[in-house]
Amino acid sequence: MTSTRWRLNAGLWLLAALLLAGAPRARADVVTDANAKAADIASKHPATPISVRMMAIVQVSVFEAVNAITARYPAFRVQMTPAPGASVDDAVAAATRTALLKLMPAQQAAIDADYQALIGPVPDGPAKTNGIAVGEQAATAVLASCANDGNVAPDTYRPHAIAGVYVPTLLPAVPHWGKRTPWVMASPDQFRPGPPPSLTSATWTRDYNEVKALGSKNSTQRTPEQTAIAKFWEATAPAVYWPVARSVASAPGRDITDNARLLAVAAMAMDDGLTAVYDAKYTYTFWRPITAIRNGDLSKNDATVAEPGWTPFIDTPMHPEYPCAHCIVSSALGAVLVAEIGTDPVPKLSSASSTAGGAVRTWTSVSDFTQEVSMARILDGVHYRNSTEVGMAMGKKIGELAVQKLPKATR
Repeated sequence: MTSTRWRLNAGLWLLAALLLAGAPRARADVVTDANAKAADIASKHPATPISVRMMAIVQVSVFEAVNAITARYPAFRVQMTPAPGASVDDAVAAATRTALLKLMPAQQAAIDADYQALIGPVPDGPAKTNGIAVGEQAATAVLASCANDGNVAPDTYRPHAIAGVYVPTLLPAVPHWGKRTPWVMASPDQFRPGPPPSLTSATWTRDYNEVKALGSKNSTQRTPEQTAIAKFWEATAPAVYWPVARSVASAPGRDITDNARLLAVAAMAMDDGLTAVYDAKYTYTFWRPITAIRNGDLSKNDATVAEPGWTPFIDTPMHPEYPCAHCIVSSALGAVLVAEIGTDPVPKLSSASSTAGGAVRTWTSVSDFTQEVSMARILDGVHYRNSTEVGMAMGKKIGELAVQKLPKATR
């Protein structure tokens, strides 16, 4: 999922934020407003897994703060007894600000500006003061609970090498991420899949030739619409996913506490999805299409012909191929949204992409959304079909688990 766009400079992120600002952004309540602002801040971090973790901490903090006041659900990680009449809006603003300031201190000016925009309309008084206190307490407690989750660890990755033979010296991304403490999974390997297909199998032959044809930089078989999809889903930061969640949260008649819960469940599912996918990636260390296709003769498979100059449509992410991270994240989110929508009509889902010039795409079903993400990574030239299917299956299980794990309403 993470790509070399991790290295975008501040100027490019500012441009991306301006482009996204022009995209449709449904407004439902302070929870969704705060989520939109937080996702933009978190997306300025150059490493996608870290920014996804940030959003999980923010959204769980917001849920705990809102729920402490409304008492709709049992507490999840934080037990609090707020003063009567505490302002929910101020609690949301303070929880978001407190979490982000700890996680992204370099963005203090932007974080404080967003905070003032969220908190401004509420008059001064005990309701505001008590609401701020609840939000700060919730975020501080959630941050403390995540302090030792394994997000920081020495980089001890050992490249596969033969003594004396050169290998590229840029180390792969977050090799420790699959060892983190999950939010809802029992362990990082709870949903670890079986190994990728044999290089002499029919599945491998199919996948090799498909990505070789559709995912190359100058493919003549990829249609203009497929190219647009590929470019759109080159984006990996949280800002490309959260508008889809807000499409559901912004539906008419929804309650602010239910929205806080929905976004917390979605955030934990996506973060656990990345933990699970990196566990599998660094267990199997499967080669990317650019490596496999340039070395197709090593597969001992006459149907996988090498093409030494083959180049993918986008830059290849700096971590192993199997399974697909974009696919697990989108399907984890999708499973949460399917559970939330239930038998109700599906609202129009939409998002905008900074890698596609701010272009907006829409979907009429959750399945359309997740299937598009899956196909995009083949069209990007960075994943095989089997890997996308495995990633989607893992994400669905993790999303369903997250829905089950967060307490149900007590009233």
